[in-house]
Amino acid sequence: MELRLAKVFDSLRFARAQAGAPLCAYVYDLAALRRHAAKLAGSLPDGCELFYAIKANSDLPILHTLAPLVAGFEVSSGGELAWVRTNFAEVPVIFSGPGKLDHELREALEQNVDCLHAESLHELQRMADIAARAGRTAPVSLRINLTLDTLAETSLMMGGKPTPFGIPAQQLPECLEWLRARPEIRLRGFHFHLLSHQLDAAAHLQLVAAYLEQARRWCDDHGLDIDHINVGGGIGINYRQPDRQFDWPAFSAGLSALLNERGMPGVAVRFEFGRYMTAACGYYAMQVIDIKRSHGKTFVVGRGGSHHFRTPYAQGHSHPFHVLPVDEWPYSFARPYATDETVSVVGQLCTPKDVLAFDAQVESVRCNDVLVFPYAGAYAWHISHHDFLRHPHPAQWYLPVE
Repeated sequence: MELRLAKVFDSLRFARAQAGAPLCAYVYDLAALRRHAAKLAGSLPDGCELFYAIKANSDLPILHTLAPLVAGFEVSSGGELAWVRTNFAEVPVIFSGPGKLDHELREALEQNVDCLHAESLHELQRMADIAARAGRTAPVSLRINLTLDTLAETSLMMGGKPTPFGIPAQQLPECLEWLRARPEIRLRGFHFHLLSHQLDAAAHLQLVAAYLEQARRWCDDHGLDIDHINVGGGIGINYRQPDRQFDWPAFSAGLSALLNERGMPGVAVRFEFGRYMTAACGYYAMQVIDIKRSHGKTFVVGRGGSHHFRTPYAQGHSHPFHVLPVDEWPYSFARPYATDETVSVVGQLCTPKDVLAFDAQVESVRCNDVLVFPYAGAYAWHISHHDFLRHPHPAQWYLPVE
């Protein structure tokens, strides 16, 4: 994951010079994104397919950059499906997520989605009813909430314990028995997604191995003929220690060995990457408005805040940042600054929870400097409460593919 800070800084300097107010912006590096996506797709073993989970960042320039490099897009709502199909008529789409509405299921069939992921027996029954009424066959994978004794927990667990996601593994025999009399459903495979924020390549390989072994056992026990196993996403970004990221080369090499040993002939292994695909291409920038000290703490107040960039609050971490110095100072009085001290970076909201970084050591930061937060390309702007206090939205631009 390449961080091209020099390119980003150059674009921010230009934008700041044109701005009539303190700068607040998102910058996305499409060239770095293309290289990263090509590296991921190109280093997966034969028999693997890489989908992009657009919930992480569904901006059209992001999707246009990724479309030629991935096997398709994963969507989790009717709105996402409509967004993709309006702009990409032929890209394969898989539809995940709990609580799908009847009209979304009908639209998915009409839009010829590649696969629907069933989250419960009831949802499976509704899929069958809707497909039968439409005179269609629904391509379906069963999302299974699998319990594993060896599952190492991360900071965000989607399964392996009681959650709203997937069919409990104990209920699978009932689902399969019910499916035998339902020709309107074509069972294509199984979908697993037990966790997110995985930073340990060896642990993730172990998890994928468990998925493959369990799917093979079910196929043998129930005489199933499937064409893929979807192992989800789940690879994380190390926001707390940016220099210690997930070891992708070790994972891809281990995956190749794993599939040679335990892969199922004719059964593809699908991945759905969101955060790991786009996080590193995005940057959130905020110009410093104030530096103040209160009860022994130093606060750096920037233009913007968690209503634009919710990632730090959502994940509970202090987000790393870089200082882009700005020499201009338009006032006649002394410029507030902080030097060689620990600061908290906060935004403009009237809540003490509007904190982007805390206990962060800085060499120097001054009012009017620009703070640049990397790893802001996924689950950042798109999960934020944009209209709280009716502050203006940040500017957004994209560094072009070179």
